[in-house]
Formats: sequence, C-alpha cells, structure tokens
Amino acid sequence: MKSKTTIVGALLLAFAATTQAQNISIATGGTGGVYYPLGGGMAAVLSKRVPGMQATAEVTGGSVANLQLIGSGKPYIALTQADAAIDAVRGQDKFTGKPIPVRTLAVLYPNRMHVVSIEGTGVTKMADLKGKRVSTGSGGSATEVFAFRVIEAAGLDKDKDMRRERLGVAESVNALKDRKIDAFFWVGGLPTAAVTDLANSPGVKIKLIDIADLVPEMTKKHGNIYVKDVIPQRMYKGMEKDNPQATVTNLLVAHAGMDAKTVYAIIKTLWENRVDLVRVHAEAVNIKPENQRADASSIPWHPAALKFFAEHGIDVMGSGAAAKGVKKAGKAAKK
Repeated sequence: MKSKTTIVGALLLAFAATTQAQNISIATGGTGGVYYPLGGGMAAVLSKRVPGMQATAEVTGGSVANLQLIGSGKPYIALTQADAAIDAVRGQDKFTGKPIPVRTLAVLYPNRMHVVSIEGTGVTKMADLKGKRVSTGSGGSATEVFAFRVIEAAGLDKDKDMRRERLGVAESVNALKDRKIDAFFWVGGLPTAAVTDLANSPGVKIKLIDIADLVPEMTKKHGNIYVKDVIPQRMYKGMEKDNPQATVTNLLVAHAGMDAKTVYAIIKTLWENRVDLVRVHAEAVNIKPENQRADASSIPWHPAALKFFAEHGIDVMGSGAAAKGVKKAGKAAKK
C-alpha cells in the first residue's frame, strides 16, 4: 500500500502538470509601428485572462519574419499582412519552395501604405523616386513586399532606378531627418508613431505621395489583395490634403497545427476584451464582426476560429465566390 505522503506527492505533481504555464509568443514588428504595441496589448490580455498562459510580444522584422517564425513549429501567433500570408501559404516570393501552413485566427485592421518624403527632397510623386535614396522597409517585412509591388506598378525598377536601403520605420524616419535618404515606404495603421514623430519634428514638412492610381495595375498581377484607400489630412501634422493610397488587410495568424483548444481560448479572450486593445491602439476598433470575412483574410481559417465565430453568429465563410476560393486554397494547402 502506498504511503499517504506518496499519494499526496503524486497528486501535487499531477496538479502542477495540469497548471503548468503555457508559453505563447506573439510575433509583432518594429517598435515604431502598430504591430508591437498592439501585440503587447494582446500579450497582456492573454496572460491575465487565460489560466496558465504566459504570452510575450516579440520585436521582429515584420510579417515575413513572423510567418517564418510560425513555420518554425514553435508556439507562435503572429500579426501579418494578408499579401505576405498568401505568399507563405502558396510557397512563393520570399517563401519560394518553403510553403507554410498558416491559418487566420482573426482579421485585425487595414494596413495603409505610406510613401513618405519631406519638403526639400524634390519628391512629390512616384516618378520622382528615380535616382533617389529610398528605404523600402526592413528585411523580413511585408512593407518590402508591398513596396516592391508599388514600385513595379509605377513603372520603376527597384534595383536600377533608385539607391535602395532596407530600414524599419523608426530608422527610416531618422535617416530622412538626417537627409541620408529622400523617401521611405512604410505599411502601418493610423497613426503610426514614427511617422507622427517625423511630422511633428521642428523644421520638417511631411509629404505623402499619392499611389491609389496604381492599385488597378497591382490587382492585375496579384489579385484583389489591395484596395484604394485614403490617409486623411488630419492624421499627420503638415499634410496639405488627403493622401490617396493603397491598403492591405492585417491578420492574426497561427500554424495550422496549433491545437484547437489553444486557438479557441486565444480568440475568445481577445474578442471579449477588445476594449483593452483599443486602449492600447485605436486601430483595434476595427477588430469587429463585419470584418471577419473570407475575402478579407484571403487564406484558410483555423477551424477553431471558425467554430468560435459561428457560435457568435458571424458567418466568416459566407456563400460567395471569395469563400469558395478560400476553401479551394485550403484544400490545396493540405496537399
């Protein structure tokens, strides 16, 4: 017969095993954008509200790097642009030959392309970038993916027509202030802290370059990923008018193999505590029912996310052509 001490010890070990902290990392972006503070808000909510879960937001190079972390098999969820996620699922562009079975957990907010310069550089339109020093985003970022597509649609060659740097948004702002570059590309929510810092800098007058007219050309090659949008004049100090630009959707994603119980707990907790995320950044107000759509995601959804939204009366998949296309992509991704 086992001693009472042995039985108690076994029970304590079993309890410890069932309550062992589950560590989740949230892959975000650079400190000057929206991904990092929003991811930090998510980490705080999950750590506080999900029993046994410890979540941490990590600074990364951005969407491409985040998706590669998802592919590592480690317990990551990530913020990413839809265009980079599509490339990852299909195994193309920066993921050529290395597809990643990434799945959508939720549609977050629209990511606006900023093509930023300042008065005195001579840059007022895309054609003016020819011969200039331009940052197209940090390596491992979807800003770079998006920037290359905008540059191509404008009829420019990213390698031949400009002297290109690969800087994050905070580094790009500093380089532009110091006149080490003439313009930079950045894809982010509104407002982006680093761009606000640039606009508020003494002696600086910000210039945002119009690119909405390039969306049809981008759509021809890449599909309906990008839409025409506007950065309002009121958003950044010194803007002379609204800035017509191109927008892509932001997603919260995970590996297809992440267990359903964990995914369900993550989505349920973040959804029920969206007000806490809005306090972190205003873009979180866009995490709402009407944005949870197949065409907004453009990649397959995690079954646990579909289950959660169905329980809340949100028809993510719908019945239109876009939903059928995503279902088809999901089947292809499993092959």
